[in-house]
Amino acid sequence: MQIELPLNDGATEGLIAGVDEVGRGPLAGPVIACAVILDPERPIDGLRDSKRLSPARREALAQCIRERTLAHGVGRAEPGEIDRLNILQASLLAMRRAVLALRPLPERVLVDGNRCPELPMPCEAVVKGDDRIPAIAAASILAKVIRDKEMVELDRRHPGYGLAGHKGYPTAAHLAALERLGPSPIHRRSFAPVRRAMERGVVKT
Repeated sequence: MQIELPLNDGATEGLIAGVDEVGRGPLAGPVIACAVILDPERPIDGLRDSKRLSPARREALAQCIRERTLAHGVGRAEPGEIDRLNILQASLLAMRRAVLALRPLPERVLVDGNRCPELPMPCEAVVKGDDRIPAIAAASILAKVIRDKEMVELDRRHPGYGLAGHKGYPTAAHLAALERLGPSPIHRRSFAPVRRAMERGVVKT
């Protein structure tokens, strides 16, 4: 899928941004997207899909990405936006926000997956792009590190669900906690397990 729209006046010729998001599947917390413009003069070795890296390796690469790239931007969609828009549209919104946070803006955008957000520059979706395009892999790594750290902090604010361990994904332990405690304010109420817990009348405030 490619979106052909007029270039934003701030777009810089020749710059290509890679974009990926993390957090579509969890029952709680935001979707986090990152956009990265790599610097060809400062290559980063070992970029690949964040899911195939250890936490320590992701952390080390994220630091390199922050230090060596020409630009990186972060976008997010909160649980309330996910419930209102649906998870796909919220993910596209987070990606759009990440791209528009870049300075300078890119001339072209490559997005992991099969759908592109609406952007003021050409955008191309690349299936399995996080394993094929270094800039997308960098975006995947940065988004994963940012979201994982945030879920650790949210675990402190909303104890009992094990968010620091499973990062909001529907593990057996998380589903059992939902049965016991009901949803917290950061749970996605449009997701079926959360909705079922709400229907049983237990909601944690």
